[in-house]
Amino acid sequence: MFDFVHERRKLVQIVLVLITLPFAFFGLESYRHSGGDNAPATVNGTKISQQEFDQAFQQQQDRMRQALGANFDPAMLDTPELKQAIIDTLVARQLLIERAKSSGLTVTDDQVAQVIGGIDAFKKDGKFDKARYTSLLESKNMSPLMFEAKLREDLLVQQLRDSYAQNGYASKEVAGKIIAINEQQRVIGVSKVSLQSYLSQVKVDDTEIKNYYDQHQSEFKLPEQARVDYLIFSINDLMAKVDVKDADVRKYYDERQSEFGSAEQRQAAHILIAVATDAPQADKDAAKAKAEALLKQVRQNPEKFAELAKQNSQDPGSAANGGDLGWFGHGMMVKAFDDAVFTLKPGEISGVVQTDFGYHIIKLVGIKPSKTLPFDEVKAGIISKLRQQKAADSYAELAEKFSNTVYEQSDSLQPAADLTGGKIQQSGWMSKGSPAGDPWNAKVMEAVFSDDAVKNKRNTAAIEVAPNTLLAAHVVEHKPASLRALAEVQESIKQILLRKKALDMAEKQGKMLLAQLQQGEKPAMNWAVAESISHAQHGALDAAMVRQIFQVDAAKLPQYVGAESQQEGYLIVRVEAVKEAEQPSEMKRSKYVQQLRQMTGEELFKAYLKDLQDKADIKINLPKSAKEAP
Repeated sequence: MFDFVHERRKLVQIVLVLITLPFAFFGLESYRHSGGDNAPATVNGTKISQQEFDQAFQQQQDRMRQALGANFDPAMLDTPELKQAIIDTLVARQLLIERAKSSGLTVTDDQVAQVIGGIDAFKKDGKFDKARYTSLLESKNMSPLMFEAKLREDLLVQQLRDSYAQNGYASKEVAGKIIAINEQQRVIGVSKVSLQSYLSQVKVDDTEIKNYYDQHQSEFKLPEQARVDYLIFSINDLMAKVDVKDADVRKYYDERQSEFGSAEQRQAAHILIAVATDAPQADKDAAKAKAEALLKQVRQNPEKFAELAKQNSQDPGSAANGGDLGWFGHGMMVKAFDDAVFTLKPGEISGVVQTDFGYHIIKLVGIKPSKTLPFDEVKAGIISKLRQQKAADSYAELAEKFSNTVYEQSDSLQPAADLTGGKIQQSGWMSKGSPAGDPWNAKVMEAVFSDDAVKNKRNTAAIEVAPNTLLAAHVVEHKPASLRALAEVQESIKQILLRKKALDMAEKQGKMLLAQLQQGEKPAMNWAVAESISHAQHGALDAAMVRQIFQVDAAKLPQYVGAESQQEGYLIVRVEAVKEAEQPSEMKRSKYVQQLRQMTGEELFKAYLKDLQDKADIKINLPKSAKEAP
């Protein structure tokens, strides 16, 4: 019940996301509960704030920007479906946190330290470096207390998820049947009716070329094109110009001590006499009586607490360790247990404490008082944070002036460049409707090719192309859309038509040969050397052809199937024999069982989460734009 699941690969990924996002945390409680009546969602009375939604949205945007590179377009994220998906994820996370805590799951300081210590971003010369850790967090506007509290919640959620996802069920018999299906091989021969052999037999006249040109003019259009001057204004341009005074740094530290420390932690051990909440009263009475009898023994011989825990505790996660639960903070255990622990003094033993798990006898082993990091250790982080704040203030003020200047003096970008100290750059030729890479997203391209920019020669509006980054452009040269002349494209049209005619002939011949083979005839054909294929390994054959091959009746061989191939012409496949899968080794069977258990475990977890959602009081209050149809 109190065991820690040791699989932490996903958590390392979570941590890396946390420390690389460019947003600010505003304290754990405000992060979770702020938002007022406009909170996008409420889960059992706990509000998911607008800040939390915005931060999750930013996470998704950053992930897609990294994955797509120059092809990333922020407009693809501005859909009600994506916003709803983000809210659903945040709601699910909150439900799992609540359930994990109410189930008595806990995460110790040692476990948090083990995860943090394994993150390369916090290492120097291959070892965890505390100064690097605190400095990196401060540069992202996070204190260790905030970061570790968030990480504890992620660890709790992962524990709960893994308890289902890693405990799916699959029998060896089922695995054996799947292995037999998946690893069965079929021996095949392939014959190609090549379209190349028909190219010399087909001809295309000028009339056909002209007709194709007239009917497919969209293929030969040259899009509208433009070259622009452009100016980028970013908060990064202001960072180097910001001066932070030592007195401001010290004042920030003195006024925000809670950001630079850790909360009080307590180490406790317990003896659990387990009984279900819905158990008969007689069972509950018996469990309580046993707990009270053990309490008398413990108080008579406090030094034997660990021994009695090993012998009697029904918590499999801690009994072997003498009931030791490790270090944890306020609120990490179920309420009754938590209340008892935080009223005890070191070495003191509680009375019998009842929770949903049964009856506990608790011993407080030790206390780690709250502590504050020295000024010198966090000074660099504070400087970075204050520099960011000042740059953000300056950016907010200048961004409005930048936008106004671009609009009011719309015949040139030079006044805006003079205002911000930026440099006007020039693009290459860009085509309307085609992505031109970062920072030319869909919104910018739409503005560049607008009538106001092209015909009236005005600056585009200042458009946000990245967080705290604006771009304005001015068209300096423009080419309207045009149609390529027939003379330019007639040769390519000719090759298209020749290939199509040859393919039609190859397909006709292939279907005729296939019909003959299926009727028992033996037409003259060139067959490749027979080979064995499986569902997983099938060479150059596409999935549709492989599906046909494995669907034929293996009791009546040989069998023949065929299909058109745009590259080859027409393929005919002869299924000659079936090779059943060999008896799998125990290692292979175990791997299949493990994969099947993971699959069924994921389904179990989905069902569990669905049940939580059905029973929870969930209220969704997304902004109107997130509910409207795209």
